[in-house]
Amino acid sequence: MDRIAIIGAGNVGATASHIVVQKELANVVLVDIAAGVAKGKSMDKMQAMAIHGSHMTIHGTGDFSEIAGSSLVVVTAGFPRGPGMSRDELLKKNAAVIKSVAGHIKDYAPEAIVIVVTNPLDEMTTLGKTVTGLPRARVFGMGGVLDTGRFVYFISQKFGVKPAAVKAAVIGVHGDKMIPLVNLATVDGRPIKEMVGADELAELAERTRYGGAEIISHLEKGSAFYGPGAGIAKMVEAVLHDTKETLPCSVCLEGEYGISGVCLGVPAVIGRQGIEKVVDIPLTATEAATLKESAENVRSALEGLDAESP
Repeated sequence: MDRIAIIGAGNVGATASHIVVQKELANVVLVDIAAGVAKGKSMDKMQAMAIHGSHMTIHGTGDFSEIAGSSLVVVTAGFPRGPGMSRDELLKKNAAVIKSVAGHIKDYAPEAIVIVVTNPLDEMTTLGKTVTGLPRARVFGMGGVLDTGRFVYFISQKFGVKPAAVKAAVIGVHGDKMIPLVNLATVDGRPIKEMVGADELAELAERTRYGGAEIISHLEKGSAFYGPGAGIAKMVEAVLHDTKETLPCSVCLEGEYGISGVCLGVPAVIGRQGIEKVVDIPLTATEAATLKESAENVRSALEGLDAESP
């Protein structure tokens, strides 16, 4: 049975670990610098598994050496974006976290596949790949699965259908410039662009872009974690079960879509080896331009970070 590590025992990491063991995908080691939090949450979850009947285990620890032997490492550690915090401030704080975590991965789990969840996602995924030195097939980010889930949900609500009837995807940066592919979205095989007008399509896209902010506005404190946890578990399953599913995720591009050197959300085939193939899909001129603009923004943010390093 596979063993995976989840680094970060906050709401997202803890939720992901719960779903992974409940679905019996793998045993989990949950790591956090606050060892007591990791241990306490793991104990709580193991008692829940006794109720669920799952035979998988979650082990909580503050010792990073215990990630050794993990097939896959999920990185959720980092600071949330708090009130009044700029994107640049979040970038600097979480860059330090990712550099530290990537060092532990190099030391203890150099053969693992790495899924980055820490925000700002595309910058942190690019940085994680750079610091670990791993091939792009083995370092990628979870953002597109979550954004696509939100898009699918909003479409299903709009048309009064079950989410399973909807086929849709979101690509690009995991942020305000993400690209919900409204022209390719369907309900029961019928393009939604044939079912509603341009204004309604734009509203669906806009609500998707700010889906996370909408949740925060209701919570008032904290942010989404059930959706992100489910997105992580979906990607873990794709890797460990070698499903060969095409899922949108942040991949370090090597010329695809005319972009190189940074990670952005694109459709990719995921299996036991990680990213097996980046899928080329047709984009409108506006979508292609937005994707390239986002790539330059990610690149500029990371270059600014390097310029400030001692």
